[in-house]
Amino acid sequence: MPAPFLHEDFLLTTETARRLYHEVAKTQPIYDYHCHLPPDQIAANKQFRNLAEIWLGGDHYKWRALRSAGVNEDLITGAGSSDYDKFLAYCRVVPQLVRNPLHHWSHLELRRYFGIDLLINEANAPKIWEQANAKLATPEFTTHGILTSNKVEVVCTTDDPADSLEHHVAIAKSGQLRTRVYPTFRADKLMAVGAPAVFNAWCDQLAARADVEVKSLDTLLEALDKRHAFFHSVGGRLSDHGLENLPDADCTEAEAKAIFEQTRAGRAATPEQTAKWVWYVMLFLGRLDAKRGWTKQLHLGALRNNNSRLLKRLGADAGVDSIGDFPQARALSRYLDALDRDNELPKIVLYNLNPADNYVFATMIGNFQDGSVAGKIQFGSGWWFLDQKEGMEWQINALSSLGLLSKFVGMLTDSRSFLSYPRHEYFRRILCKLVGEDVEAGLVPDDAAALDALVRDICFGNAKGFFGLELAK
Repeated sequence: MPAPFLHEDFLLTTETARRLYHEVAKTQPIYDYHCHLPPDQIAANKQFRNLAEIWLGGDHYKWRALRSAGVNEDLITGAGSSDYDKFLAYCRVVPQLVRNPLHHWSHLELRRYFGIDLLINEANAPKIWEQANAKLATPEFTTHGILTSNKVEVVCTTDDPADSLEHHVAIAKSGQLRTRVYPTFRADKLMAVGAPAVFNAWCDQLAARADVEVKSLDTLLEALDKRHAFFHSVGGRLSDHGLENLPDADCTEAEAKAIFEQTRAGRAATPEQTAKWVWYVMLFLGRLDAKRGWTKQLHLGALRNNNSRLLKRLGADAGVDSIGDFPQARALSRYLDALDRDNELPKIVLYNLNPADNYVFATMIGNFQDGSVAGKIQFGSGWWFLDQKEGMEWQINALSSLGLLSKFVGMLTDSRSFLSYPRHEYFRRILCKLVGEDVEAGLVPDDAAALDALVRDICFGNAKGFFGLELAK
């Protein structure tokens, strides 16, 4: 007889896995060290108007699925369609998502947040809408309530160096939220010397925010250092970069100055000049992170904005990105080595989007461990298209085979949605499944104390120790 859908032991294939999940992993708090939650919504303790807003708004995973099912864009992102029409369109499509992780995630979100144990389909849509919206109207379902009920200890958002961080300051000052919310320094527009209009507008914003006239390379770097210090003053300890790959290029100071001056004059850098510029500023930012004891995150391998029609209509993050097949190993090694040579290598988390790079990254981290911090260079959890069952298993298996799973800092949310925290449950079930199967196959000792410590550390303890962010007392 088939097991019930999403039963309490789903994914837990052995007795050891079931014990590890229910007695250890399930109870651990969440350390969400990389996400895209809007800090203004946390500061305002936002109350969502209905299920469509919190469930579908900004979720490009769901947008991609809807398009693949033949749903018109007006029912996905169009301003002319009602929230209920968008919600109903998604409910019609969910039965077609079998074996896509969205099928599991969507049902888990309804069960864990709203206690709704109904299959998502058109027939059940009215009941789901009514029951979820009734709960969303209660104080427990503000942004603060959601973070608290999910036992989220830390949230690290993604923030431009030119951002005022006013919402982070307001959250910290209010004292109303146990969850600690910190900014992450992400200087995407710094790399845009091939697009002078974007780069120059951003430089002007940075200059105003840092109170530094950005008229030369030196003053640009001064402004970046000042903003980095400001992020540090409000508790930030992480940076992040989303790159196709690190450039395999060298750049002198004179070359960097010439590229800066050319771009500020309105002339776009060539691809070769852009590669040189990115190399130069990435070394500078790596040294800033090392100076202040931060952790740098490198998200490598996304091919973004493939569909120019939807990019023009919706802007970036519209669900038209994919895995890229860029070379990674040589330039990544050169970058880490250049910082390590001068004792300026910060703690780093590497994420690959192409699964073909799993073993590349899992072996690369071992080259630059220096004994100063356990797992100083981390192979990060399955990212984006890889944060599903198969992708998570690949990442865990590669890290286990080539590094130390015991020092892994575990799962993150990488989401814009406050309903995404069941992804941590998904990860924890998969982790316990893999460990439990090894125990019962005789590949790992059946040592309950050691196994419990391993699971606790990967779910929460390692991240807590590694990133060094202040938690609530």
